[in-house]
Amino acid sequence: QVLLVESGGGLVQPGGSLTLTCAASGFTFSAYGMSWYRQAPGKERELVADITPFAERINYADSVKGRFAISRDNAKNTTYLQMSALKPDDTAVYYCYVARFGHEYWGQGTQVTVSS
Repeated sequence: QVLLVESGGGLVQPGGSLTLTCAASGFTFSAYGMSWYRQAPGKERELVADITPFAERINYADSVKGRFAISRDNAKNTTYLQMSALKPDDTAVYYCYVARFGHEYWGQGTQVTVSS
């Protein structure tokens, strides 16, 4: 079955950096676009970034442009989210996402807390 496992979250000071990793299994990873979403307390889940199967197209939320970078390694079935210049407003649970054959799949999420 489809499995998405995020890692790399934690506590970081404002201005700091973190890299999140999403390890995927149970499907042909290189055939699907991948996305990162986040959900802050009391807010709706929002799209952070997405990437097409061979990274030919990448999109970012306006709030993270210039600070975050999404990438993927199809040989390792892994997607990354490099986050820099982190702000307290980036505090959220970050989720990996894939949609295939009309079904949506989410990872369990990884907590990112930006605080001094």
